[in-house]
Amino acid sequence: MLGGVNIEDFDGPDLDPTRWLPHYLPAWSSLESTAATYTVADSCLELRIPPMQGLWAHEVHPPLRVSGVQSGNWSGPVGGTRGQQPWQDGLVVREQQETFRGWMPTFGTLTMRARMQLSPRSMASWWMVGFEEDPQECAEICVWEIFGDAVDPGRSAMVGSGLHRFRDPRIAEDFATTRLAIDVARFHEYQVRWTAQEVVFSVDGTEIRRCPGPPVYPMQSMIAVFDFPDRADGTAATDGELVPILQVDRISHAD
Repeated sequence: MLGGVNIEDFDGPDLDPTRWLPHYLPAWSSLESTAATYTVADSCLELRIPPMQGLWAHEVHPPLRVSGVQSGNWSGPVGGTRGQQPWQDGLVVREQQETFRGWMPTFGTLTMRARMQLSPRSMASWWMVGFEEDPQECAEICVWEIFGDAVDPGRSAMVGSGLHRFRDPRIAEDFATTRLAIDVARFHEYQVRWTAQEVVFSVDGTEIRRCPGPPVYPMQSMIAVFDFPDRADGTAATDGELVPILQVDRISHAD
C-alpha cells in the first residue's frame, strides 16, 4: 500500500499465492486440467496459450483453451451445482475447491496496464465477478474484453465493457463495445471507477462509457486469454502459429 494505492507490479519470481490462483474455474473440471500457462518475469505477468495446451473442461464445454488467473475460488461438493460462473443450468462440480479469498475489492478506481497479441480466433479480458457463496452475488463488471477478429492491427480495436447481470436480479444488463484508435500490441491503461452509484470505464484516461447501478459486493478479478479452436480457417496465424498472449505490467487499486 502506497499513498492509498494498492499496487500489484509482478516484481516477484512468481504470482503472490495470497492474491492469485493460476487456474480458470477449476470446479467444473479440475485444478490439474485448468492450469494456466504463464510466466512472471521482467515485472510482468504473461499469460499465453501454446499450441500444445489442452482444451479447458472438454467434458462439458465446447472446444476452448484458456490461460487465466483468478483472485478467488470455492465450490460445493462433487456432484452438486454450487460453484462460480456456471454457464448453463445443470452443471455439476467435478472437483471440490477450497475456499480462497485473495484480492477482492469493493469500490475504488482499478487500473491495469496491459498489452496483447491476438489472432482472429483468440481474445483476452479482465472482468470482476461476485464470489457467489450467495448465489445472487454473481454479477460481472467487465473492465475490458478484446476479440482478435475485432482488431485492426496497429490501428484500432473494439473494446467491450459494462455490466452482466447473470442471475442477480438487482443488476441491469448493460454491455457494449467501442472502437478505439489503439494498437493493442502496445501497453495501454484500462480503468474502471467503481462506486455504489455507477461504474465509469476509460482507456488511457479517456472515458468510453458509464453504467449506473453496479454490484455493491466484493468482487474477485478474472484475467485470461482464450483460444477458440472451432474458429480455425486454415491459415497459419489463425490455426495456432501465432500464440495468443496477454501481458500485464501492473494493476492498481485506489480507494
